[in-house]
Amino acid sequence: MQQLPTQKTPQKGLSGFALKYLAMALMVLDHIHYFFAFTGKIPVFFSMLGRLSAPLFLFCLIEGFTHTRDRRKYFLRIYLLSVLMGAVQFSFYNIGFALVRPDGFFPQNQMLASFAILLVALQGFDWCARKKWGRGLAAVLIPILLPFIVSALMTASSNPIWLFTLNLLSFTVLPQHLFIMDGGTATLLFGIVLYLFRKNRYLQIAAFALTCVLWDIARVLLMMPGLCLSDFFTVAYEWMELFAVVPMLCYNGMRGRGSKRFFYWFYPVHIYVLYALSFALYR
Repeated sequence: MQQLPTQKTPQKGLSGFALKYLAMALMVLDHIHYFFAFTGKIPVFFSMLGRLSAPLFLFCLIEGFTHTRDRRKYFLRIYLLSVLMGAVQFSFYNIGFALVRPDGFFPQNQMLASFAILLVALQGFDWCARKKWGRGLAAVLIPILLPFIVSALMTASSNPIWLFTLNLLSFTVLPQHLFIMDGGTATLLFGIVLYLFRKNRYLQIAAFALTCVLWDIARVLLMMPGLCLSDFFTVAYEWMELFAVVPMLCYNGMRGRGSKRFFYWFYPVHIYVLYALSFALYR
């Protein structure tokens, strides 16, 4: 598996690590608004800027998956952290009532679970491209169909132990895109588009932009009918993730310099630190 070259001399544009640092900074702004909006002092444009973060991380994920020397390790790093964060979220729902903020708020951030689901599907597309149809189609279809299967199993039985077990599995080892608030189905769709068109950067960006606009506008109109044009700049601003195409187009194809472990651990650590601060401030 070809690995991205490390940037040894200055190159025009943004390296992979530069894109990650940019995405990380925008993510922190978004989460400051997410955790402290109750104060009424955090401007909404923090969250608007934060819309660019997830697409940029997703773009970097596709590059990492395409060029990594060990896809199994790449997947496991993300998956195991997603299982850990899913277990924490499950605990908030079921046993961690004392840690839930007085207004009922607690972190529901499962972007890593969204990424783990996507990576399974991408590996399926890769196997299909190499004519390994059995495992390839299974890897593509199972992540897509799993939430419907689990929903059917939950409907089929009212046994509380069975329902508790299925719920626990859904939050941890078997995440499902339809049940994830932070990314979920949109991440799966956008990631597949970015991966399938990855060999032509301009076509890749155009396909992402079109998918982004159609998905965000359709979703908002279905969930919030009766919106006027001005609402898309105040309350329905998910479409602003479209502007992520600008730094994507600035990507120079180089890995750059940085610590990949830093990004894996920064995500969960900053989530729980910000939540703890918001909990203390709310009280």
